[in-house]
Amino acid sequence: MWVSYNANRDGRRVGDCTIRAIMGATGKSWNSVFWGIVWEAFLQADIMSSNPVWAAYLRRQGFTRHAVPDECPDCYTIEDFAADHPVGDYIVATPGHVVYLHDGDWWDTWDSGGETVTYFWRRG
Repeated sequence: MWVSYNANRDGRRVGDCTIRAIMGATGKSWNSVFWGIVWEAFLQADIMSSNPVWAAYLRRQGFTRHAVPDECPDCYTIEDFAADHPVGDYIVATPGHVVYLHDGDWWDTWDSGGETVTYFWRRG
């Protein structure tokens, strides 16, 4: 189920979905995640929204990346993923968005449950 969640430090609805998702899964502040990703972008000489940049940040935080089932890669939604993962914390990527899931609920500024999952991250 969708839970309305906007952890932007100023309550703004901006393109910081990756930061908000990582905040939820790590319990870190917006500033801490933001500057951690900025530092990783600096190290890679890349922009902070680049998948390799925030992937490296997540790996440093102890997360591993996982593939989604092959049965229906174009129809497996965030809502489906949430139903299949009723316990735990996840960071779920779609083609243009990143979402935090906790115990079967997706926490986001809008109901992104219909978005198609491309891969996900879990700590450990």
